[in-house]
Amino acid sequence: MNVGDRHYRTIWLSDDRRSVQIIDQRWLPHDFRVEKVGTVAGIATAIRDMWVRGAPLIGVTAAYGVAMQMADDPSDAALDGVWEVLHETRPTAINLRWALDEMRNFLRPLPSGQRAEAAYRRAGEIADEDVGLNRAIGVNGLEIIREIAARKQPGEPVNILTHCNAGWLATVDYGTATAPIYLATEAGIPVHVYVDETRPRNQGAQLTAWEMTGHGVPHTLIVDNAGGHLMQRGQIDMVIVGTDRTTAAGDVCNKIGTYLKALAAADNDVPFYVALPSPTIDWTVGDGLAEIPIEQRSGDEVSLVWGKSANGEIAQVRISPETTPAANPAFDVTPARLVTGLITERGVAKASRDGLKAMFPGRG
Repeated sequence: MNVGDRHYRTIWLSDDRRSVQIIDQRWLPHDFRVEKVGTVAGIATAIRDMWVRGAPLIGVTAAYGVAMQMADDPSDAALDGVWEVLHETRPTAINLRWALDEMRNFLRPLPSGQRAEAAYRRAGEIADEDVGLNRAIGVNGLEIIREIAARKQPGEPVNILTHCNAGWLATVDYGTATAPIYLATEAGIPVHVYVDETRPRNQGAQLTAWEMTGHGVPHTLIVDNAGGHLMQRGQIDMVIVGTDRTTAAGDVCNKIGTYLKALAAADNDVPFYVALPSPTIDWTVGDGLAEIPIEQRSGDEVSLVWGKSANGEIAQVRISPETTPAANPAFDVTPARLVTGLITERGVAKASRDGLKAMFPGRG
């Protein structure tokens, strides 16, 4: 996608062909910063501290981290060691493990002298594949938007609610939940997006709203608790969210608060879709609530909020008493029964084991 008049991906290889450039998302929407990262420790920090975030982008970033390790030490011990170091940074997003497994399985049979070059090549391929997967998700999701638009009065927008940021900033490009929205806009289909602020880190307010502004998509920022109210009043036509891990049975683990949106959607007969590339499916897990580890992040993310002051300074302020403890589960699990459909690169699957098996034969 474009920032101003220049096309960007969220991560790309530097001119030195060793380090990577990343968009440091901690400063958006107030400041657009690109950081150079050239070590495994730097990659681990970027993932853990959310310079980069979103399951697909985390996976690609980790793949480049493996390549950096192979350039320093291409031994089997180093390959196993970097897998462990990077895997522990964000335990919930399955794309991280998928990318690390992909890199290790690809590199293990190769002679050590060939591993560094091969690792950078494979990491670049994974990045390119992510773009293709997301574009295909957009094409398949576009048809859902088109069908809803056909039932509207001419010029009346399709009103879409989204949660957190499953946009191009969460992937290498296009996004998952936003890909159908961007393609609909480019196709001339009027859409309007209600953007959940998405506490505690406000990825909706800071990232999704920034994306919508840059792409010229009409949108309105709302507080997290307003979604159900809008659904009751018939102001939401569909919900599209992303996912950090989806089980083989169709349960969806996504940013905290997603489950409440799904409950409200079910109660108001609003279709609730989840957009995901196939590497986000964890075929080893059947019961999302029982088996998916939920990352517990620092309570400071709840008690402290970043923003821009009237004088233009980007600052952090406390919103609760200093002695009040805060809990911060980063994700929740939405049961498959609340999901209308899973928008994948191959089509829209039913959120069930049979539905996913039919979409991806030979898996699960």
